Amino acid sequence: MDHTIPDKMLMGGLRTRISVGAAVLALALLPACGGDDSIESAVTDSGAVETSLAEADDDANGHDDAHSHEDDEAHTHDEVGIDTAMFLDGALAEEPTQVDCTLTDGTQTTCLELTVVGYPVDEGVGEFCPTTIDATADDVGIWFDGSAVYDIDGDFILGLAELYDDNNWQLHNDDGTVNVTDTEEAFDAAARPDVDPDYQNHCVEGQIAWLPDGEPIATTVTIPLEPVDTTTPSDTGRDNLGVTVNGVVIANSAPVDAILSAYTIAAFDDCGGHINPIDGYHLHGHTDCGEVAMESHAALIGYALDGYAIYAATDASDLDACGGHTDDVLGYHYHAAETHENAVISCFTGAIAR
Repeated sequence: MDHTIPDKMLMGGLRTRISVGAAVLALALLPACGGDDSIESAVTDSGAVETSLAEADDDANGHDDAHSHEDDEAHTHDEVGIDTAMFLDGALAEEPTQVDCTLTDGTQTTCLELTVVGYPVDEGVGEFCPTTIDATADDVGIWFDGSAVYDIDGDFILGLAELYDDNNWQLHNDDGTVNVTDTEEAFDAAARPDVDPDYQNHCVEGQIAWLPDGEPIATTVTIPLEPVDTTTPSDTGRDNLGVTVNGVVIANSAPVDAILSAYTIAAFDDCGGHINPIDGYHLHGHTDCGEVAMESHAALIGYALDGYAIYAATDASDLDACGGHTDDVLGYHYHAAETHENAVISCFTGAIAR
């Protein structure tokens, strides 16, 4: 797929929100799915923020050299903490900055403020919902509900009543078309806890063009430069979990029960992300997108809010309750859960910024 940003999305720059403490607002709307033919690998037009990680402050990222990820070269990473040079070119909307911060355990320390651009710089956004029951897996995105990952093709739409043992499911019409939120008004009416009855039995998707100002929503997170372990792992609650190296917020689990109770499917794209009106494009599960290859280790996908790195899923048997473990090279780090689990990590081992 060839995804380019429409001109109107390039004017006026990226809208930024602060994620720590703002996730409560995001609960006002269900994380509905999004479809968009509009993302390329960097925002470079007038008024938008251009970021070169090679220019990031060495004191902020703790390294003398910035990496380029324009090839498939594997990288080493031999210390715990954030390495901003590992972010893909264009993934950060502005240069990282150091700030004083207080963590949830009372520790006063130094944190790094990172602003991700709000879309995957190395991937397109979408596809999401099918338009007819003839759609194949190549035409659509995916859905995961804690039990399995499904291609949202025609067979999936036809089999919903059987899958969820409820004959009220009927997303398709007699002519074979599928009910999809294909306007901004329909998306807003369906992407909320009290789904408008007119948009039950819909596949819900939005577009970046329907976000405020028609632009991706950049998000700023505050992460301790050096992780501080807590005596007891902390629940992630409903807040965001971290950021990916390709520019996307890692959200908590999608509220599957609420979505299904309205007879809606909030489709994800093949990267495990979708769009809602508050957070824009965000990630609920990791597939194989946005990875930085590592030497003799699973690929790096991002950083949790407690400062520990998150790597791709592994079959290691020594993972703790949060999905982390320690080795001699990387120290403590997380591995993403399998996609179907509807979670990237399940708790924080370290303290996060208040």
